[in-house]
Amino acid sequence: MNSFVHKTVVVQLQAGDTDRFSVLAHLSYDAADPFAVTVVFSHDGRVLARWQLDREMLEDALRRPVGIGDVRMRPESRGMWRELRMEFLGDVRSDGGRHHAIVFAWAPALAAFLRETHELVAPGHEEVCVDDFLADILAGS
Repeated sequence: MNSFVHKTVVVQLQAGDTDRFSVLAHLSYDAADPFAVTVVFSHDGRVLARWQLDREMLEDALRRPVGIGDVRMRPESRGMWRELRMEFLGDVRSDGGRHHAIVFAWAPALAAFLRETHELVAPGHEEVCVDDFLADILAGS
């Protein structure tokens, strides 16, 4: 049985107050890390950013605003077009500000991806092997 789900979707990166341009979002889910969804944003073959998101938070964001830290998400509608607005705050820049990005994704595409992850590991049935987790931590020290 396959323990991975991958999906690539076109998303819109907001530049300035209103302009948007298309980038790719490569979504991946590994049943061995059942709480996380990895998103790699790329454009013209270059990786722009990589984020690990909480799967449950991503699903909740399709229905209501979530997040108070470096990742904030909320649903938005423009007529019949349903989007997920994702705001990312990154590392501190040399001028003291923080890198900041706003990305808009088509909500039905994300919902379809999440349904595929639920086929691998149903919500509420996530398990983490604590022994393996501790071994990884100790090996890194």
